[in-house]
Amino acid sequence: MIVTCLRPAARRLPAAFTGRYACPCTRRFIASGPPSPAPAVTLKTPVLGSLTNELDKIAPRFEVDAEKIEIIRGPADFYSALKERILKAKKRIFLSTLYVGKTEHDLIDTLRQALAAQPELRVSVLSDALRGTRETPKASCASLLAPLIEEFGDRVTIRLYHTPNFNGFKKQVVPKRLNEGWGLQHMKLYGIDDEIIMSGANLSTDYFTNRQDRYHIFSCGKLTDYYERIHNTVCSISYRVLPGPKEIGGYTMDWPETNPAPIPIDEPENFKKVATSLLTPLLQPSKTEHNLLQAEAKTVIYPLGQFTPILPVDTSTEHPALSTILRALADKHAADSKWVFTAGYFNIHPQLKQLLLDSTSKGTVITAAPEANGFYGSKGISNMLPPAYTLLARRFLDDVIKNGKQDRIELREWKRGIHGQDPDAWTYHAKGVWVTMPGEKDPSITLIGSSNYTKRSYSLDIEMNALVVTKDDDLKKRLGSEIEWLKEDSKAVTIEDFQRTERRVSLKVRLALWLVGAIGGQL
Repeated sequence: MIVTCLRPAARRLPAAFTGRYACPCTRRFIASGPPSPAPAVTLKTPVLGSLTNELDKIAPRFEVDAEKIEIIRGPADFYSALKERILKAKKRIFLSTLYVGKTEHDLIDTLRQALAAQPELRVSVLSDALRGTRETPKASCASLLAPLIEEFGDRVTIRLYHTPNFNGFKKQVVPKRLNEGWGLQHMKLYGIDDEIIMSGANLSTDYFTNRQDRYHIFSCGKLTDYYERIHNTVCSISYRVLPGPKEIGGYTMDWPETNPAPIPIDEPENFKKVATSLLTPLLQPSKTEHNLLQAEAKTVIYPLGQFTPILPVDTSTEHPALSTILRALADKHAADSKWVFTAGYFNIHPQLKQLLLDSTSKGTVITAAPEANGFYGSKGISNMLPPAYTLLARRFLDDVIKNGKQDRIELREWKRGIHGQDPDAWTYHAKGVWVTMPGEKDPSITLIGSSNYTKRSYSLDIEMNALVVTKDDDLKKRLGSEIEWLKEDSKAVTIEDFQRTERRVSLKVRLALWLVGAIGGQL
């Protein structure tokens, strides 16, 4: 690897240092050719150093200055930051999301303004084919985005990923409202120039106003380049959206000849083989040798992807990396560490749940109260989802008690008003993990991104995340503050709370939950 100093006239070192230069602005040694091997960088505490050594074997790593990471607090701030950056964009905007709300005209107008102002700007949007076309021929995500192509031509690319698992007879008979059960494009990557916003939020009004999520902005060109490669790769194996007649929804979908994979619903197995060949190299650890500049890293980002449904030989990195972290919490050296786990839809994967129960650390789980679930008060079968998640939360608490961890693990429910009844009510969609090292006050590790950490996340959907590992005191304090403001609207719940009459789950919900599990379905 060649590292070039931006300052001129780096002086030649004595013969003993052949092949290296001293940078006049940092006085550090910089490799002028392939560097001699050096040990992998570790962030020095016994637990943290051991973890980074293991993580270096799992996923790529990027070193980012802690001050280049901004943590946003709420949905309005997220939307404001997103629009502000879009309007200032000079070269690229890429947005990976489950869907863009069908009435998000303000967001589309913001993209239109940016494209009109910067002739070199290119915009790429990746959504899900099932979710993004559900309302057709009425207004949909696809019909909302298609006019941008009419106005700006090939400077705008709209792609819709379609899972290879939903095909044949299933695609013919399963209603649109239920077809998402076979898998979705679930990544949330919001890249603008040299910044990437990682979040679990989709691009619709509730996520911009009254749905609590998490939002980290990373100002790092190389990291943003990496996520763009992931985005572009999935785009290359997705349907293309083009403008179409209004009577058929205002858009058409085709499969370009330039796509390297066959159509997923026609040749699912061949589609997966091509996807594997394209994605696996991107998910592998960096092979670049470390040099002396990197040895002083204080903050490291590991991009973690979960692409299980399209990788027959699964090279996904999120589940292995998260398992590595949680497994370390069972070590005797981690006895005084702390962890926080949050998910709006609490149905944690059984293996991850067991790792939390096995930990010697103190832990906190934050999840949505039924009234803060986005499906609370909805019509039809989705009305059963909030009580189903309540039942799953109770079962987790039962397991905590069975394992004798009731003094070590706390369950908290987040609630701000009653969704669908209070005009100022919010719903809860945050997801993530934080780990605080022994003897420290604030977290050194956090995981942020699209995953809900469920069976579904690890088998049906495609996900992308960022694992942050830091020894920077200021960043650790900001991560600690992030936990505290999420806790502000939460309260601890006990098994006695679940035994109250109003919290009891009906037999109908219990049977439905059993049936979902029996047929292999996943919440």
